[in-house]
Amino acid sequence: MTHYIYLVRHGEHQDAEHGLADGPLSPRGRRQAALVADRLSGLPLDAIWHSPLLRAAETARAISERIPAVEAEPSALLFDCVPTGMTEETPAVFEPFFGSITDAEIEAGRAQMGDAVNEFLVRKPGDVHEVLITHNFVISWFVREVLEAPEWRWMTLNQANCGLTVISQKQGRPWSLVAHNDLSHLPMELRTGLPDPLLV
Repeated sequence: MTHYIYLVRHGEHQDAEHGLADGPLSPRGRRQAALVADRLSGLPLDAIWHSPLLRAAETARAISERIPAVEAEPSALLFDCVPTGMTEETPAVFEPFFGSITDAEIEAGRAQMGDAVNEFLVRKPGDVHEVLITHNFVISWFVREVLEAPEWRWMTLNQANCGLTVISQKQGRPWSLVAHNDLSHLPMELRTGLPDPLLV
């Protein structure tokens, strides 16, 4: 008996190149979403959860259209957020990143991710397959949590648009990282959202 969680970063959105926070999927993002939907369509999914932001909701819709028996549902616990600020352990090279982020935003992000871990990383009886469509930092935090890495390590993890990360827990065992940022369903021209050197 195994509980699987499939973590998917939303597809590329139209306003990303203009520096806006949210927007509908770009044509490339719609192709990414369709291909990750194809990848997941053969699984016996029990639930599809998504961030309420438009780019995640549209990615979720593409998946639920392929799997009509499961309705995609929004969860505020999957909103884009910054889970921590600078700590004593955080390398100084990351300090500029936090320059425009307020203490209130960090506090809210920490609380959100604490609640998200308590909500989703909980063993359910039987075989369970859940999809979470969310954001880069949120997926990074889940992976860091599963690996029990220091808090700041979420900053060293990156996921491409519609990359697939899989975590699982077998009965009586700790959570495991099965796959991280799998892009095998995306051709090279659709692999976006990572720092350029990582896309080759």
